[in-house]
Amino acid sequence: MIDTVVTAIRVPEGQRLSITADLFGAFFPMRLEPAIFNLAGQLAESYNGGYWLFYVLSNGVSGSSGFYMAPDFDHGFHVVCENGFQGDLSADALGITACLYAYSHLSFSAPPMMAEVLADQYHWLREYAMDHAEAGAILAACD
Repeated sequence: MIDTVVTAIRVPEGQRLSITADLFGAFFPMRLEPAIFNLAGQLAESYNGGYWLFYVLSNGVSGSSGFYMAPDFDHGFHVVCENGFQGDLSADALGITACLYAYSHLSFSAPPMMAEVLADQYHWLREYAMDHAEAGAILAACD
């Protein structure tokens, strides 16, 4: 069995709406995106909004791909989690962590079809996070 490295590809500005619509439909602007923004603020007290970059992942199935978004900042954030984790994460790692939290939490309250999409997204993003430079901190923040 060959392990394939999952890569992230930044979504061009002109494709952001179509990508999120294809992956999540109206659920993205109505529930998922606000949840991710809110979770980022809960995890990192110094986060107070900003532009976010969108990424699709090279994993996924049946025309669907993994997805995450991360704040477009050059600096990192001090993160404090309810599970006791405290540490510094890059903006990219904060985005991954906030997306993992959102996918997990919303999968329990979303309509069944969307819950399945969110569960798939969680696993695809976690697969990508396992090879991230900050994998240990991301996983510690999520566990």
